[in-house]
Parts: sequence; structure tokens; C-alpha cells
Amino acid sequence: MKHSEGFLRLVNEARSRIRETNVAEVRRRKDAGEKFTLVDVREESEWARGHLPDAVYLGRGILERDVELRFPDKSTELILYCGGGFRSALSADNLQKMGYTNVASMDGGWRGWLEAGLPTVKD
Repeated sequence: MKHSEGFLRLVNEARSRIRETNVAEVRRRKDAGEKFTLVDVREESEWARGHLPDAVYLGRGILERDVELRFPDKSTELILYCGGGFRSALSADNLQKMGYTNVASMDGGWRGWLEAGLPTVKD
């Protein structure tokens, strides 16, 4: 997908302020039994077509509104993902502005997970 210049500028600015991880690291940590929460910030229709195992849905449109109800402890480790890592970077930046201290964006996102042949689920 080709993204607009303005959108890419916003994403790159957000990436300069956040922590990023990647598909391989998330998989390694899941396999090691590490405790963190995967948060899918894609659209509800994307979530319905499939998502990462054990992920929770908090779409970008409701994330800032609902995150404190779902995760009141702002030190909870949240790893956000979207289709490729752009919306999750913007979302991680916003959560940090809200006081969340242990947030990361998964670069590669859903597409990277699929390309790696990793398991997915459908509700």
C-alpha cells in the first residue's frame, strides 16, 4: 500500500519517540512464556478476519477512549500491532502521551506475522 507523505511523516515522528519490536521478537517472547498483552489496533472488520492468538481488540478508533478502563495500570506491558506497524506506532505514541510507560509497536504487524507463517485465530 502506498501511503501519503503527510501520514508517513507522522509515523516517522512517532517512531522517534516510541519503542518498537518485531514479529520474531514477539514470537520468541511468547514461546518463552513472557507476560505481556498483545493489542490489535486494526479496524473491527480486520480483527474479524483473523488476529494473533491471545490478542485483545482495542481498535485505533476507540483505543484512547477505552484503554484506561481495560488497562488501568499504566505500567502494563502492551505490544500493539496493526496491518504493518504504522497505525500501531501512532497508537503507541498516543498511549505514552496518556502516561503508559511500557508500550511498544510491533513493526511488520499482521502482514509480517502471516508472512512468517505464524498461527492466527478467528473468533
